Amino acid sequence: MCQLEGNTSLQRGMNYRLHHNVSVVLMSQRRGAPYEDRVEENGKILIYEGHDVPKSSAVTNPKEQDQQAATASGTPTQNGLFFQAAKHSKQKKQTPELVRVYEKIKQSIWVYNGLFQLIDAWQEKSGPRKVFKFKLELTDKDFEIKKEQQPTQLPHERLIPSSIKLEVWKRDGGRCVICGNDQNLHFDHIIPFSRGGSSLVADNIQLLCAKHNLLKRDKIQ
Repeated sequence: MCQLEGNTSLQRGMNYRLHHNVSVVLMSQRRGAPYEDRVEENGKILIYEGHDVPKSSAVTNPKEQDQQAATASGTPTQNGLFFQAAKHSKQKKQTPELVRVYEKIKQSIWVYNGLFQLIDAWQEKSGPRKVFKFKLELTDKDFEIKKEQQPTQLPHERLIPSSIKLEVWKRDGGRCVICGNDQNLHFDHIIPFSRGGSSLVADNIQLLCAKHNLLKRDKIQ
């Protein structure tokens, strides 16, 4: 994941315009995840929860505090930056922000969920506090990739449920089914989605390394 993002160390879950005018967010739907992220419409829509204020001597339990759009000095937080971008998009002041999404499916295992557009944002009550919610829509829109980068950032046309990813990861042993490589892995549709293949059954999903995923494209093997 960090290699795909130009060897950037992703310490934050929200990274506004990390590079190339593309933002990056990290999500999780695992039990006990710190934020309530969810997918809708068979993976076309992601509802992403904003992030809490940092824990400090003054804030011992961030879960009791409203999520903030700005710091005490007035600098926008990541919540604030994403929120402003969503509002500007709705007001037709700018094109929707492009966001690459990675999902944690197991400890230290992250998978690429695809390229999304940030189309809406709002605040809502969550228990005693207010949290930010961001609505992202899956897109096939291409974006510029540095020429020196390897072609490993392949678009995923439909989001595969976490439970299916875990089943496939276990079945394929965390390795490419063709060459056994355990680096830069992608969840590949055996029958491509564009040809009617399902994202919802493990039998139609396999692990491929970036090289073999690129070679396969929309071929049915």
